[in-house]
Amino acid sequence: MTATAWAHLPNAKHIDRVLASLKAHPKKWKAAQTAAQTAARGEAWDAAWDAARGAARDAAWYVSRGVARDAIAARDAIAALIAWDDCAYMLELPEDTLKVLRAVGNEQALLLFGAAKVLKETS
Repeated sequence: MTATAWAHLPNAKHIDRVLASLKAHPKKWKAAQTAAQTAARGEAWDAAWDAARGAARDAAWYVSRGVARDAIAARDAIAALIAWDDCAYMLELPEDTLKVLRAVGNEQALLLFGAAKVLKETS
């Protein structure tokens, strides 16, 4: 098995989990796309993406982005997992907790919301 471009990152196993789920359940991710976009509209989402893009490691970002290009929720999650080494725990938080974090503008929660929902539904 070849190492991925993100294998060296602290959240590599979570990025792999998102990508495996995307491959196994593409319709769930497509549905999460609408929910993620609606939940994350506005300046807070823009700020979250700017932070993720600014912190993303180039090789990992470009490779994983290509794999998840058609699923915005997966792409958002991968961006967050690359940018913030300490955010993977949010994938396991209850939906209500993530809603509160999103409401106060938490950038990681904005980008991980859709992925958390799909991963809980498919695990």
